[in-house]
Amino acid sequence: MPNSSSSSGAGTDIGFKILLGVMAAAVPLANLAWLGGNLTASLTDTGPWAPYEPTSALLQPERLWPETAETSLLVGTRIAPLSLLLLLGVLAAVLWARHKKGSGKTKAVAGMAKRSDIEPLLAKQITAKARSLRPSLKDAKTIAAQDTGILLGNLAGTRHEVRMGYEDVAVAIMAPRSGKTTCLAVPAILNAPGPVLLTSNKAANDAYTASIDVRSRVGRTWSMDPQQIAHAERTMWWNPLADAITLDGANRLAGHFLAASVDASQQGDFWSKAGSNILSQLLLAAALDERPITDIMAWLAFPADRTPLDILRDHGFAAVAAQLKGTVEGPPETRDGIFETARQYAAALLNAEIAAWVTPQKDVEEFRPADFVTSRDTLYLLSKDGGGGASALIAACADSVMRAATAQAERAGGRLDPPALAILDEAANVCKISDLPDLYSHLGSRGIIPLTILQSYRQGQKVWGDAGMDAMWSASTVKVIGSGIDDPDFADKLSRLIGDHDVETTSTSHSESGKSTSVSMRQERILPADAIRALAKGTALCFATGMRAAMLTLRPWYAEPGAAELSAASARASKAITERAVAKAAPAQSGFTAAA
Repeated sequence: MPNSSSSSGAGTDIGFKILLGVMAAAVPLANLAWLGGNLTASLTDTGPWAPYEPTSALLQPERLWPETAETSLLVGTRIAPLSLLLLLGVLAAVLWARHKKGSGKTKAVAGMAKRSDIEPLLAKQITAKARSLRPSLKDAKTIAAQDTGILLGNLAGTRHEVRMGYEDVAVAIMAPRSGKTTCLAVPAILNAPGPVLLTSNKAANDAYTASIDVRSRVGRTWSMDPQQIAHAERTMWWNPLADAITLDGANRLAGHFLAASVDASQQGDFWSKAGSNILSQLLLAAALDERPITDIMAWLAFPADRTPLDILRDHGFAAVAAQLKGTVEGPPETRDGIFETARQYAAALLNAEIAAWVTPQKDVEEFRPADFVTSRDTLYLLSKDGGGGASALIAACADSVMRAATAQAERAGGRLDPPALAILDEAANVCKISDLPDLYSHLGSRGIIPLTILQSYRQGQKVWGDAGMDAMWSASTVKVIGSGIDDPDFADKLSRLIGDHDVETTSTSHSESGKSTSVSMRQERILPADAIRALAKGTALCFATGMRAAMLTLRPWYAEPGAAELSAASARASKAITERAVAKAAPAQSGFTAAA
């Protein structure tokens, strides 16, 4: 039933509030007047210290200090106290404004998570959790914040830091230029306690340049840049066939070439499946015979070459050899179509510049994932959007690192300490690991922390299909949603997940007996879909398992302490990329001019 109150009750309430306001100003002013009057009398030597009567000091100062001059009393009991009170008020307002600025510009949203609702993500509990997860921290007297988890931001309207722990797995969906790199990827990389893997399609003025200087101080930095996004010097090579000496390993490697070339909706058709199978069989043969991966291109060009068949039989893979033989000796039209499909998937290996990163190189060190996961090194995997086979190699390398980390965790008792961080930025463009949604179900429990960053939910559906993206979403223990969500269905889904809350509605009616006011409660969406679409840059929604949705104020790396030094290092790294690009372009330009 609604509650009602008369107009006289409403008037009393307003009068009471006015009285409180007057008292809030009068009480300190009267006390300051009493103190000021005593100080004035003492300084002018015109009277003793008066008894404590603040009201009289404010209203009748001459009664307490009859010998003091009227002008002196006016200054000491009226002007000076009032000025001091105003000054204190201004100072309090400035301090409050600074406090609000320090705690973030984002205001708390009624109905969303308060501090008590997300305690497991705040300092006390996240630190206790870190002690239980990491044996190396068990007896530490103090634990640095970065050792407890990955900073996501501040709880809106507060200074409370919200962190995901080192057993969480996360998905971030944020539009371009909404802070996904500056507020999530870079801070996570800079503060990671263990090895870090980053995939990206950009280098200059991005996570690569912002972090490479800092990470080079804690371990070695490896850069795999087959398409020369950062124009990095080739100081490493990686053998993708190291994990392909089993049929499962070869199938996984072939699957990366397939996923990089076609969307999830097309991967089940006959030609795609058959092309992937042939690729898998040839990769297995090359791995067993310890050949470079580029040898498969010669076998794909000449299907009649019996070398892979002989290798498979010699190593006990008779059934696989029989499958390959059946395809080779099948109808020419079908065989040629299958082999052409496989050639298209692996076409990037024809590029000598790309192939050099995945074949043995003289005087260049081999990158070994098993060694990397026990270090504090950083691996930068760079590829252009739509890189085809090149992005397949990036995905395969990232997959190999995560599998090596899983194996190391099992040897270490079940969990890596310190944990390994995998920042899969632009994952839907350059790191299409087909079974990534399935890996999410166990990576966190191994101390391997993936953070997959997407531009939209639909982008994930395109790569992993509806079921795969739903599985990744469900398996993620932390989900971060930034600004720029323009998908109405997804925005409405988020709105429903945030839920409803009670809103007080006041209505007023007039009658002969006077005015009456009634108050009732109704339910409405805490954050409707249009409000989610209009999220301001620098804010994000956080959905953590078993907790209410929270509004976060993001914290970009360039606004943190030490940002000036980091910005200078980033600028130097970006300049170096430009210089390398110009140096490479100069010979080509001079050759073109000479030919002309």
